[in-house]
Amino acid sequence: MEAPFVTPQEDTAEEAIEAIRDELEIFDDWMERYQYIIEMGRKLPPFPKEWCDDAHRVPGCQSQVWLEEKEEDGKLYFAGLSDAAIVCGLVALLLRVYSGRSKEEIQATDLKFLRDLGLVQALSTNRGNGVEAMARAIRSVAASAVA
Repeated sequence: MEAPFVTPQEDTAEEAIEAIRDELEIFDDWMERYQYIIEMGRKLPPFPKEWCDDAHRVPGCQSQVWLEEKEEDGKLYFAGLSDAAIVCGLVALLLRVYSGRSKEEIQATDLKFLRDLGLVQALSTNRGNGVEAMARAIRSVAASAVA
């Protein structure tokens, strides 16, 4: 898979979640974790400017977030971007978990992992709601593709 779509680093969504958990636990506090998440966002593949429109915008996010998906060989790949650095990092985190997975695996990967990692609690209410909205949007794409 080529840019702008994210190719998974780990073999499964569960392995990605565990890797993210291990990486976040390295840091002593949430300020350091935020910096790490921001760095993740800076490493996202370039997102085409023409996709920064209302058709690609994720509703329910305080910041602007855009997603695009592509199905290839029975897997869904996602590209994403936000206009806010921390949210871009959250997009990268979600795409690491969900991009390059089967529709069934995406559906089976409950977004409760965001709470289990402590992300939703560590973010402002609006950001927490936004990251959950992004995860729901990804899962919705998978659900509609399965139907």
